[in-house]
Amino acid sequence: MTSVFGQTTNWNELSKDQQIALLERPALADSSKLSDTVATIIAQVRSQGDVVLKELAAKFDKVTLENLQVSQAAIDNAVNEISPEVKDAIELAHRQVHAFHLAQKPKDIRVETTPGVVCELRSQPINEVGLYIPGGTAPLPSTVIMTATPAKIAGCKRVIMITPPDENGGVTPEIRYAAKVCGVDALYISGGAQAIAALAYGTESIAPVDKIFGPGNSFVTEAKQQVSQDAKGAAIDMPAGPSEVLVIADKNADPDYVAADLLSQAEHGKDSQVILLTDSVEQAQAVEAATQQQLALLPRQEIAAAALSHSRIIIVNDIAQACEVSNMYAPEHLIVQTDNARQLLPFLENAGSIFLGAYTPESAGDYASGTNHVLPTYGYTKAYSSLNLSSFMKQFTVQELTQAGLNTIGPAIMALAKAESLDAHKNAVGIRLNKQQVLDPTKNDQVN
Repeated sequence: MTSVFGQTTNWNELSKDQQIALLERPALADSSKLSDTVATIIAQVRSQGDVVLKELAAKFDKVTLENLQVSQAAIDNAVNEISPEVKDAIELAHRQVHAFHLAQKPKDIRVETTPGVVCELRSQPINEVGLYIPGGTAPLPSTVIMTATPAKIAGCKRVIMITPPDENGGVTPEIRYAAKVCGVDALYISGGAQAIAALAYGTESIAPVDKIFGPGNSFVTEAKQQVSQDAKGAAIDMPAGPSEVLVIADKNADPDYVAADLLSQAEHGKDSQVILLTDSVEQAQAVEAATQQQLALLPRQEIAAAALSHSRIIIVNDIAQACEVSNMYAPEHLIVQTDNARQLLPFLENAGSIFLGAYTPESAGDYASGTNHVLPTYGYTKAYSSLNLSSFMKQFTVQELTQAGLNTIGPAIMALAKAESLDAHKNAVGIRLNKQQVLDPTKNDQVN
């Protein structure tokens, strides 16, 4: 039987360098060429605006766009273009995601660090946000729910959405209906790097936003990185590129479940990657067979097969070692199909979202469990968090000192400022303390 996986390997038979190489992601397009191409597109959008968005839609999407904004009538009519089953599913997913994210509302913190010195941490919504919703081979109304729902809960004043055109130059009714349910303020048609540029810098039709959210292909990811590094651009949520999943499975896991979970990510795109870590050779063989059987039945078989070609089955000594390897890889999605899966949670350090147990498929998080499916990829889970309510908010501190409070900590402030040779900092305190001494001679001697 020919393997559909790019490689099946015993971890402990590899050198350190070979282990590192085994966990490398699929190579993106030539990075310098990609960067230059995206930079050119961004510059064109900044200089020519709407015209370029329409030209690139004709070039890449093979459609003619008369208007970049979807009319309110088209958004309102979406409910009549979808089945009752899909309508109910969108509404259920929205309720689930809304419930989980509503519970994340932060509380302001107020601490009197010493008598007369009060420090506060406060949260405010980001004013204007732009949501990129992937289209192309798999339009994602679920991403509308995952991004727009927390944006509205956070209280963002303007929430706009942009998505690539479908084959008819419009937006699928599922995305339009999800936008309506979530309360999106405006919906625009454009995809790729040009859409990100439009959100960051604005065009005649699209006013710029403060922060951009949503996953996308390598062009979208590169464009997000570039605009986030420009002071005149926009902030971004995270580096979110091609989808990936890592499954930890012991000998008792159901190979059909494991194979289904691996394929659920492989079908996202040819640049996706899936990895199985198991301590059982028999399990590895069973998953290989189940994957082949299920793959043959998938409509997106060609895409999934391409993703599997650079995917891995890795045999480890035990589940403890599987946790170590998983932490090295730092997957976007981590599925744990082992006995007593929850007991492994303290040992799993790097993952965008973790799915525990045989009855928790990754698909649940993608659609309707309530957690967010916008997650960092390519190992960024070592430092980045999954999308959550705080992503749509900013925090700032407040401090307020009474005269007594300044008297208490003032000498320490002055001593530190003097040690750093910052005399103006020292004087800002010393002048106040000296003036107090002049007004009230009973105070301590003049502070120098």
